[in-house]
Amino acid sequence: MFQPEIEIGVAARPLAATILVPGSKSITNRALLLAAMADGNSVLDAVLLSDDTYSMSAALRTLGIEVEVDETNRIIKVRGRGGVIPATAANLDIGGAGTAMRFLAGFLTLARGNFRIDGNTRMRQRPVGALLTALRHLGIEARAENNDGCPPVVIDTASTTFVGGEVTIDASLSSQFVSALLMPAPLWPRGLKLTVNGEAARPFVDMTLDLMKRWGVGASRHGNRIIVPGGQRYHAAKFSVEPDATAASYFSAAAALVGGKITIRGLARDSVQGDMGFLHILQQMGARVRWNRDGVEVIGSGRLAGVDVAMNTMPDVVATLAAIAPFASSPTRIRKVGFIRHHESDRIHALAAELARLGAAVREFDDGLEILPSPLRRAVVETYDDHRIAMAFAVAGLKLAGVRIKNPGCVTKTYPEFFEHLTSLVG
Repeated sequence: MFQPEIEIGVAARPLAATILVPGSKSITNRALLLAAMADGNSVLDAVLLSDDTYSMSAALRTLGIEVEVDETNRIIKVRGRGGVIPATAANLDIGGAGTAMRFLAGFLTLARGNFRIDGNTRMRQRPVGALLTALRHLGIEARAENNDGCPPVVIDTASTTFVGGEVTIDASLSSQFVSALLMPAPLWPRGLKLTVNGEAARPFVDMTLDLMKRWGVGASRHGNRIIVPGGQRYHAAKFSVEPDATAASYFSAAAALVGGKITIRGLARDSVQGDMGFLHILQQMGARVRWNRDGVEVIGSGRLAGVDVAMNTMPDVVATLAAIAPFASSPTRIRKVGFIRHHESDRIHALAAELARLGAAVREFDDGLEILPSPLRRAVVETYDDHRIAMAFAVAGLKLAGVRIKNPGCVTKTYPEFFEHLTSLVG
């Protein structure tokens, strides 16, 4: 049921809860694509079922890949076609799923036909030009339909015998451009020699390479150069998706902000997710982090110190830190995340605006924010149809009375159960 806004209940006592967050969105959408390119049937369990992963699943079906979703058990079965895309034409609508937009553009190098990928209004503002330029250099007819470097994207492979090759890509705006080229590259006859300039969020590229290895292909990395030999095959796999480290950030931040202990099940110290680095930030702010066989415990006192951090390796948790920063006893400076201005919203500007709405003293920079300790006031938070803004400020509402979140339904993009889980923390 649609709700125009939701009020967050203040935690009246220290938190004491165990949470199992959904599977990683980044891993789920990569795993779906790798399974589609593999030989045979793959089974993915503990997957994320959200708008973004449904968009990817639907697009693969439209392209002729069999995808079966068991929502009850959070299992997706994919019948891989060994690098063959049966469809020869398709108009794919991926909504707001940035991973699907970028990854499908690379995947379609394996097709023969004419294809169009489109999305929602915000997706049509999100840059994809660097990826299209790289595809053209490799010999694919790839263009922005409106000649603006943004979706809709048109991929024409009808008359192309694509073999791969060598190219340089500008990844300063998104690491997804790199992953989009890497994943299909083992199936290209000549493979890929890729030089990466201005890379944003390197851990996501490392994640891609790690998952490719788990599906049976090899690649090597030397500084900013990645070599993927051609003529390889992906092998079907049974694969479990890790809990989403970004989703976990909201609950670990809640423990640090309010006080008490939150246990997040299933997270592992050796996770491939860069956003696990948020736990180290919380430790700098005064929280304690304890690992055990079942997951991780975050213990907070309700008192925070400010931090000065470069967050280019963990951009999706910038909003989480920004939302709790005004409660700290000293300033917080967030650096090196200028590229998040091109995410689901201009996140730097949106965060500055909503922090100010709550009464925080905040300075906006090209590449980040400075947030000062501030007396705060109740407010209705605009979310810009951005799931990260909604969830981050909801955490602040556990400490500050009168926080209302507009358009709470936007969290279905990556975490449909978020508000239900958050409410469970305070009974």
